[in-house]
Amino acid sequence: MAKQVWEVSKICYCEHAGSDVALEARLVYPAEFLPDQPPRVTAHRCSQGMTCNKFEKLACVWAGTNPDYDPFTV
Repeated sequence: MAKQVWEVSKICYCEHAGSDVALEARLVYPAEFLPDQPPRVTAHRCSQGMTCNKFEKLACVWAGTNPDYDPFTV
């Protein structure tokens, strides 16, 4: 059976959250009988995305409120 895990792919300081945040990717690893296939990335999220959504100010693309700003590319 396939296994799904969230793995940290990048960490940076976010001024909006006021702390270090992690960009996480949900990886799906293949079943044991398909060992030669690489894992698939099915989703991305920010570790502080839910916290940023509580603020009244626009955050970033990972919080889903500002598609024009990505703190992980700065």
